[in-house]
Amino acid sequence: MTRGLAVLVGVLALAGCGVQLGESQANGGGVTVFAAASLQPAFAQIGARLETTKNLVTTFNFAGTQTLTAQLQQGAAGDVFASADMAHMSTLQDAGLLAGPAKIFAHNQLEIAVAKGNPKHIQSLADLSRAGMVLVLADQSVPAGKYAQQALTKAHVTVHPASLELEVTGVLTKVALGEADAGIVYVSDIVTSGKVDGVIISDDQNVIADYPIAALKSASNNAGAQAFIDLVRSPDGQAILKAAGFQGV
Repeated sequence: MTRGLAVLVGVLALAGCGVQLGESQANGGGVTVFAAASLQPAFAQIGARLETTKNLVTTFNFAGTQTLTAQLQQGAAGDVFASADMAHMSTLQDAGLLAGPAKIFAHNQLEIAVAKGNPKHIQSLADLSRAGMVLVLADQSVPAGKYAQQALTKAHVTVHPASLELEVTGVLTKVALGEADAGIVYVSDIVTSGKVDGVIISDDQNVIADYPIAALKSASNNAGAQAFIDLVRSPDGQAILKAAGFQGV
């Protein structure tokens, strides 16, 4: 069955601005957060909330989790890392790049993204294998792509995607632009997009994605990193995440 969209109102522009006066200046100019692309709408709001409450500016680097992991391994500077899976977080932990243990702050599930009105009448994962179906998935190096393949395997469905994207947002964009009939994304992507409809994947075929967060050992603003993490895990942060389609912890 097709689920209508709930458009997340008030998604704020990403903080890419310069240093603000006041506490953020005293804290070293703000906090830099490397975060999985699927977190962008929710984290933009959380960053705005942190600026309002702590006068602390958050600068975000949103990309596929695998891309962020590689950047950090290669010496990119950041204060916080939020991943869409535990595997990439463990890679950084094993490399000695985390300041402390990662903590799960949210969960997510998969959903099929389709054009508004579901013109192809897609009802389940099995429909994605139909002849002529143009399907787009995230690459399996991306958590969303790995999870999508796990769900398809559970459903005993074999597909031949037209393309494999390096971010889950790329899948969503191609469906929204009519370049694909369907794609497998996160529930949160459907909730916050406003440009596609979602088809629910049954629980017995779905996958739970765990989202961990941790401060980075190379952080230039340890207090700011902890303030961001605390807000994400607070009731206010959890409410923002749930409104964006995530499951709380």
